[in-house]
Amino acid sequence: MKTKFNSSEVFAVLLAAVLAVTGCKTSHHGCCSMASYGMGDAAAVAAVQTKDSQAAMTPAQALAELKDGNARFVAGKPLHRDFPAQVVATAGGQYPFAVVLSCLDSRQPIEIVLDQGVGDIFSARVAGNILDDDILGSMEFACKVSCAKLIAVIGHSNCGAIKGAIDDVELGNLTGLLTKIKPAIDAVPADGQPRTTKNYAFVDAVSAANVKLVQQQIRERSPILREMLDKGEIALVGGMYDLKTGKVQFYDK
Repeated sequence: MKTKFNSSEVFAVLLAAVLAVTGCKTSHHGCCSMASYGMGDAAAVAAVQTKDSQAAMTPAQALAELKDGNARFVAGKPLHRDFPAQVVATAGGQYPFAVVLSCLDSRQPIEIVLDQGVGDIFSARVAGNILDDDILGSMEFACKVSCAKLIAVIGHSNCGAIKGAIDDVELGNLTGLLTKIKPAIDAVPADGQPRTTKNYAFVDAVSAANVKLVQQQIRERSPILREMLDKGEIALVGGMYDLKTGKVQFYDK
């Protein structure tokens, strides 16, 4: 006779198995230490995240590392990384300190613009950095199971998905995706300026509003993440990437 399990039992078994492998709270030394948080020069060498380095990092330090990483990128002074060595070092486990939701746009390769290496961050990319149940579930895994300390939602200037929503573009499955951005358009107050894609300031205002909308949705739609946020176990920030300068402007409100 086959044994039947309900969905909660299956999830509990899965969660226990993953926790046994990743071990949020237990101490375990990796093969190499984490790179220092602060600004480095081109000669500085970055190592992979370990269980100890992840556990020691606070949400504020996680945000500081993303800011420092972007500053290194803008200055043209990224940390030196031996990627083949990082692949080997992370093969047995991963301990990312943040999960980043960003746009699909090819000009915003998020690990590069934040100067992060293999195993440093979870990265979710989708046009318009919109939120759906699959991405939200992935964030819950990243934070509750794999112990990431920060969620960052990063939009960008001159976003094509934002323009598509403003122009009411209809194209296959893209149509449904763009409807998720519509509330951000309505959130931008009328100021007498053209509310069209020819007005780049309006496009970027909608993009920023969309980031804040997704931040709000994360808190409202995930009791798991909301509890972690309320306890200070993780932080939630937004940001905008400037395609012209490479700089990310972060904001947490």
